[in-house]
Amino acid sequence: MKNRRLKGIVLAVGILLLIPLVAMQFTNEVNWTFIDFVVMGVLLLGTGLLAELVMRKIRNKNYQIGIIAIILLGFFLIWAELAVGIFGSPFAGS
Repeated sequence: MKNRRLKGIVLAVGILLLIPLVAMQFTNEVNWTFIDFVVMGVLLLGTGLLAELVMRKIRNKNYQIGIIAIILLGFFLIWAELAVGIFGSPFAGS
C-alpha cells in the first residue's frame, strides 16, 4: 500500500509537468525552460514526499491534517513567489 502511494506521487508529478509541456506546443504564452521543469518537479515531489512522510510517521489524524496544511501553504507561497514575485525576493520570476 505504501509503495503504491509513492508511485502515485511520482506519477502525479509527471502528469502535472506534462501540462506546461503540452501547452508549450500550442501557445507562445507558456515558455518554460529546462530549469523551470526541474524546479517545479523538485517542488512538487518534495511536497508530495513530505506529505507522505507525515502520513507514515504521525498517527493522530488532526495533527496529520494540520501539518499537511502547513506543507501545502508553504508550497503555494513558494510557487506564487517563483511565478509572480509576491514578496519581491531575488528568486522571483518577475
